[in-house]
Amino acid sequence: MRHLISRVLRPVAVLATGAVIATTLTAPAVAAPVDRSAGWLERQLTDGLVHNDQYDFDDYGLSADIAIALDAIGGNRRTVSEIVGALAENVDSWTTGVDFGSDDVYAGSVAKAVVAAQSAGRNPRRFGGVNLVKRLAARVSDAKPTAGRIEDSGTTDYSNTIGQLFAAVGLADAGSPKAAPARRFLLKQQCSEGFFRLSFAPTSKKRQGCDAGNAEQSAPDTDVTALAVIALNALPKKGKRVRAAVDNATDWLVGTQKRNGSFGGGATTESSNTNSTGLAAWALGDTGACRVAVKSARWVRKLQVRGDVSGTSLAGEKGAIAYDRAAMKAAESAGITAETRDQWRRASAQAAPGLTFTSVERCRR
Repeated sequence: MRHLISRVLRPVAVLATGAVIATTLTAPAVAAPVDRSAGWLERQLTDGLVHNDQYDFDDYGLSADIAIALDAIGGNRRTVSEIVGALAENVDSWTTGVDFGSDDVYAGSVAKAVVAAQSAGRNPRRFGGVNLVKRLAARVSDAKPTAGRIEDSGTTDYSNTIGQLFAAVGLADAGSPKAAPARRFLLKQQCSEGFFRLSFAPTSKKRQGCDAGNAEQSAPDTDVTALAVIALNALPKKGKRVRAAVDNATDWLVGTQKRNGSFGGGATTESSNTNSTGLAAWALGDTGACRVAVKSARWVRKLQVRGDVSGTSLAGEKGAIAYDRAAMKAAESAGITAETRDQWRRASAQAAPGLTFTSVERCRR
């Protein structure tokens, strides 16, 4: 989403090849940390998709995450187009239950597909023979009290705030009349403390806002809050409510950063990790909170595979980002295995854009 979520992630000019343009004549021609991670993510693709060797399947959602991350980093247009082209060929397998003999539609996957298409400059209304905007709009509720909420069709509804924020951004960029209600419902998922929760209230509840939930239903979530900041800050039109939501969420992130610069995630991922810290760095840098963004980005950088790793268990893995210190230590001994590669890929896709902000000079308002 170069024109939306990633439009503000341009702290330095980039060449078409992805090489950072030197800001001075004497700057060394050394790849920046963010570019090293981008290169590693590109090497995880097979014909444009991430293939999970452990369970032998193509992971469409993770492939889209990598496309969005590479678009945010910049200078990776060919790879982004390759990923999105492969996703277009498999759009029904990704967003519906067609492979399982059902007519279910997964709203969150459709929303991410819209954003992925937009990241490559593709028309989401003609994507692999599917009008994704129409498919997504049909999954946005019109009924009170859930008006604006995305909902899966089928027996079980797996939709959540992450899918909602993709829907809000994708529908806004597509000029859909469902964009405004999707945005309003997204804003309801922000608690008065400033954070966004992950899970929605049951559709039977009259009150759908975050403050109406109990401690379990409305637990703070760093990842969701950071993604909401990035998404809301990228909306083409921001009113007072959106600006206030971004400010409050940013303040909450700043207030929950650990002394070493790291962040934990949600209720089940409270320990420091690069997935949450990288997303927070991205969101904070995006909003101009440079000091805290740099501190987070530098914490992530410490868990990136760097230096001369030839002849070691991490040979060929330069740029990969470990989820946490335990993952890095294990990989230094046994390498990145088929069983652990999925975690490394997910952590790297989420954390890599945050490495854009490893110095104050790279963080602009």
